[in-house]
Parts: sequence; structure tokens; C-alpha cells
Amino acid sequence: MATYQAIQALPDGKPGPWGEPVAIRYDRRDVLLYAVGIGTQDLRFVYEGHPQFAVFPTFAIRWGGSGAPVDTTLIPSSPGPLNIDAERYLEMLAPLPISGEVTVRSRLIGVHPRGRGNGFCEYESLVTDASGNDCVRMVNGSFRRGVEKLGDIEPFEGAGMTFSEKLRTPDRPPDFSSNTLISSNQAHIYRLSGDYNPLHIDPESASFGGFDEPILHGLCTFGHCAHLLLEGLCGADASRFRRIKVRFSAPVFLGETLHIDAWADGESRFQFEGRVDERTVVSNAYFEFE
Repeated sequence: MATYQAIQALPDGKPGPWGEPVAIRYDRRDVLLYAVGIGTQDLRFVYEGHPQFAVFPTFAIRWGGSGAPVDTTLIPSSPGPLNIDAERYLEMLAPLPISGEVTVRSRLIGVHPRGRGNGFCEYESLVTDASGNDCVRMVNGSFRRGVEKLGDIEPFEGAGMTFSEKLRTPDRPPDFSSNTLISSNQAHIYRLSGDYNPLHIDPESASFGGFDEPILHGLCTFGHCAHLLLEGLCGADASRFRRIKVRFSAPVFLGETLHIDAWADGESRFQFEGRVDERTVVSNAYFEFE
């Protein structure tokens, strides 16, 4: 079994150091492809000729963790099929440009044991535009489920801090509900935005990862939740988006229908959960808007 020595990688109870900024360039085509990949059909995000054409607010989520300084001898990297998104948080500070160059700087904030043979890693990232404006803050948590095979990480002591939190939805009918069909080729489209983990397209890789068939990207599920909530609660007005946080409780498979229930928690915040039939796939989640 492989050993996590995370306790040596972080200061006691504190995040690690920020990495050097990483330059990322993207163009209008990348923006359009991402919007199509998360299932939105609103012309403000999928048609460049629309007078209110904008970057969908969660576009930057795929850059989470970019450039974080991590000693891989202390925190081994899992093979793609064994590395699973667990939690995501994204906060909009300012609109992203339609195209151009941004920089991303990241830091490791915590590594903790989660279940038998698993490690849970969290990173914080900040996206800054060419004028020096901070546009997006993100925190991403992922499961390292093995180094060579499922569960081959020895027990270890956690280090750093955690952004993860538990939320309980109200015991009453939801104030808002929505659903969308996940198309049979949704993962095929979404992966073209840059997430080429074979877990989401190759049956053999999915089997290696412990699944009967390829699963939808967690970040694609994240995007679907975001566009259903933004469209249903804010009329798809990107300027009203503030922050969203989710925990991926179970995978979503191609061809399934994702159902969202949301409960008002104040004037501009909704707690929500996602389900496929009776299976909870998104929990400990909230959406905040202007």
C-alpha cells in the first residue's frame, strides 16, 4: 500500500503557500463549447451574436488547483480513473472577459483521510484578469482513491484546514424545482473543454475506477446545477450570480434525468440538492445571487 505523508506537507492547521501565477488563454470558442457542454440552451451563453453574450459564471471551474505547489513525494497523484471530484465552491468577484488571458494562482489548503484507503485534498484558487482584477475564487476538493489501485493508500493523519461543511436541507417542500435530461453524449461534449479523464468515456477505465460504465464529469453535473438555478431563480442573468457550493454524493450516468430541489434560505440564498430518481447525487449545496 502507498503512504500519504500529508502531515509533513502543510503547516499545522493552516493552508500551504500560494504557487506562482499560471497564465491561461482562452477564446470565444472555448466559452461557447463550455456552455454547450453543461447543457444550457440560453442564447446569452451559446450564441456569440447575442447582445448580452457573456461567459457562463462557472466557466473557470476547470482551472481549480492550477499551479499549486505540491510535493508529489508527500501527496501521490492518483491515476485519472481513481481521482474523483468530491466538492466544489465557486465565487464570482467580477465578470470574466469573453476572451484573452487570465492568471490563476493556487494553494493546497488541506489533506485529510476520508474512508478506507482514500485521501481528500482541497485546493484554493484565484483567477485574475489582465487588468489585475480578481474575477473568481474557487475551492476544489477531490478524492485520491489510490495510487495504483482502489484503496491502496495507508491510513494517515490529516493536515492543514478544510473548507468542507455539512448542510441540512429544510424539512418542508422545496420552493423551487427543476430538471434536465443528461444527453447520451454529454460527457463526450464536456470533455472537449479540457477534462480528458478517461473515466468519463472509456468503459475499461470506468471499470478500473469501480464503475459499471463511464460516469458524467462531476464538473459537468456542477455546471448543470448552476445553469438550472441561474435560469430558474435569476432569469439566466449572469451578473446576478455570486457563489455556488456542492458536494458530489453519487455519480450521474449518461441518459439520466437530473432533478434539482431548492429551498429559500434568506432573500438571496437557496440550499439545494440534486437527485436522479431516488438517488441523491448532489448534497450539502447552496446557491447565492444578487
